[in-house]
Amino acid sequence: MAELVTTAAKLDAWRATIPGKRVAFVPTMGALHEGHIRLVERAAEIADAVVVSIFVNPTQFGKGEDFERYPRTLENDLALLGDLADVVYAPSVEDVYPPDDPPVVTSAGPAGAGFEGASRPGHFDGMLTVVNRLFDIVRPDVAVFGQKDAQQVFLVKRLAAERGSPEIDVVRTVREDDGLARSSRNRYLSAEDRAAAVAVPAAVWAVARDIEAGVSAALASGRAVLASQPLARLDYLELVSPTDFTPVGEDFHGVATLVVAARFGNTRLLDTETITVP
Repeated sequence: MAELVTTAAKLDAWRATIPGKRVAFVPTMGALHEGHIRLVERAAEIADAVVVSIFVNPTQFGKGEDFERYPRTLENDLALLGDLADVVYAPSVEDVYPPDDPPVVTSAGPAGAGFEGASRPGHFDGMLTVVNRLFDIVRPDVAVFGQKDAQQVFLVKRLAAERGSPEIDVVRTVREDDGLARSSRNRYLSAEDRAAAVAVPAAVWAVARDIEAGVSAALASGRAVLASQPLARLDYLELVSPTDFTPVGEDFHGVATLVVAARFGNTRLLDTETITVP
């Protein structure tokens, strides 16, 4: 079983026992599922020791969002992790954001203003602020993130480059048997909405299938899939450049990132895929 620590001081004490070891870090907000476990398994493959954080970060939830109802399942999370991680860091808000040492707010800038940033103003500033703080506390050599949150991955990679560390390793989206991307928020879906949500991966596959017809045609195919599902409310479906996270034009050729967000009931689902535009 992973060692549970709840303060940065105790994490420092553990860190002092493994000098010279390569440390991998998997930051999470808990409510772990098989997608998270794949990240932890990947971390164990590329490092000597693994730290998983479980911290529901208040600064990345906007007004009216689900901070209070976000699932907190530490006991179950520890059981699911077993001995896959060496340490689980599950701090209080005060440990991450000490009143006498407030963190520097890290701005996402223009790259964080669109897509999820447009729907959740301030979300990415809060996310980057806590990730920056956790990097300072954990001091990892490499951090592992999931592909599904593509805009987050883009911004974290930029942050790590600006800091000079850590390395960022990205793991492909883990999916349910019917293709739906695994997410802690899937548990909020009603049975009817869960059945309808397969339209999201179907839209992703439609874009990949039709990309040879051009960017506009492929995106139209993906949007048509979601438009045909009456329970789906599409927020966006776009192909973006991996260099600046802005939508690509019809004249784009190369590797692009497909990003999708749709709501089913009160639950917002994300998906992504890497698409090569011929």
